Amino acid sequence: MIRINENYLKLKASYLFSDIAKRVTAYTTAHPDKPIIRLGIGDVTEALPQVCIDALKSGADELANRATFKGYGPEQGYAFLREAIATHDYAARGCPISADEIFVSDGSKCDCGNIQEIFATEGLQLAIPDPVYPVYVDTNVMAGRTGANLDGRYEGITYLECTPANGYVPAIPGTSSDLIYLCFPNNPTGAVATREQLTAWVAYAKAHKAIILFDSAYEAYIRNPAIPHSIYEIPGAAEVAIEFRSFSKTAGFTGTRCAYTVVPKALQAFDKAGNAHSVHALWNRRHTTKFNGVSYPVQKAAAAIFTETGKAQVKAMTDFYLGNAALIRDAITKLGFSCVGGDNAPYIWINTGTDSWQFFDKLLNEAQVVCTPGAGFGKCGEGHVRISAFNSRANVETALARIAAALRK
Repeated sequence: MIRINENYLKLKASYLFSDIAKRVTAYTTAHPDKPIIRLGIGDVTEALPQVCIDALKSGADELANRATFKGYGPEQGYAFLREAIATHDYAARGCPISADEIFVSDGSKCDCGNIQEIFATEGLQLAIPDPVYPVYVDTNVMAGRTGANLDGRYEGITYLECTPANGYVPAIPGTSSDLIYLCFPNNPTGAVATREQLTAWVAYAKAHKAIILFDSAYEAYIRNPAIPHSIYEIPGAAEVAIEFRSFSKTAGFTGTRCAYTVVPKALQAFDKAGNAHSVHALWNRRHTTKFNGVSYPVQKAAAAIFTETGKAQVKAMTDFYLGNAALIRDAITKLGFSCVGGDNAPYIWINTGTDSWQFFDKLLNEAQVVCTPGAGFGKCGEGHVRISAFNSRANVETALARIAAALRK
């Protein structure tokens, strides 16, 4: 008799964004004459930078010629892309990361879920922020690292509460942890962590022989020069941290798919007997066994963002979305709500003080605007909603006018 992985039965009935999609579909079916503006999920709307389009076409042209045709590439990624990442994203910021510590993939969401496969499923203490990107929790539930879901939280997880009182940046826990998830600039709150705060996390990880899984998918939106873009800007972080980055929000690759994960060679984890093992070697074995690499034209397009022209075009794109974010933050503040994000991140986290799904339904039904209810990100997300800056300027301005009219009724 074939059996299922019963850990899947612990999961909530459906994924947050699936729930949102169902409600939106029901509304549009009932009201086909009322156009919806989506400021919910973090999907970009603007065209790829021209430098990326040119590189994609060039890569495709190479595949059309036998002399320049590419078949299977290196599973870890082509050297030209890994070297560009090491030079521009790390060496330029003083981070001790080499090209062979970088693994190119088709998405940081995938890597955030896949990375935990190389760690033990039993006896591992998780530390995960609340509110949080659901993938961090759900993939660990699937792997069997948690107990039952009791009152909205899983047994076996230390929830790092992010609230208005701590500026939505979690405090160091008073207990030991083994696998720690951090995301800055944060999804969903848009909060950022200071150098001092990240230094404290690195020290904590060292003291407990823990590993930090650091998701920095939104680092391209940081404008405050005092805020670190990478965990590796903190001395000693290469001994305790894995970093995930994506081209999705940086350069609009949500439909093109390209990302990378950094696993330093200095990083170690331990077996039952306490013997140390290279995490880099374990991830390399997993990655090369289960992944055949990102397509050559897409990697050429990703490498193009590191040219001077590419950097300028990416900056213009992220500036555009941050301009949307500033408009949203200003409008929401004028309506009397407190919020964070929108200055170093493309998300605005609004403290509504009301049931988050009710607030979602109000904006959907009365303003035809889709946001994301905070409760879907965790217990501490209740009373909040997330609004995304990913849309056209015209749609953002129209959405804000509709929201103001709905909330002033």
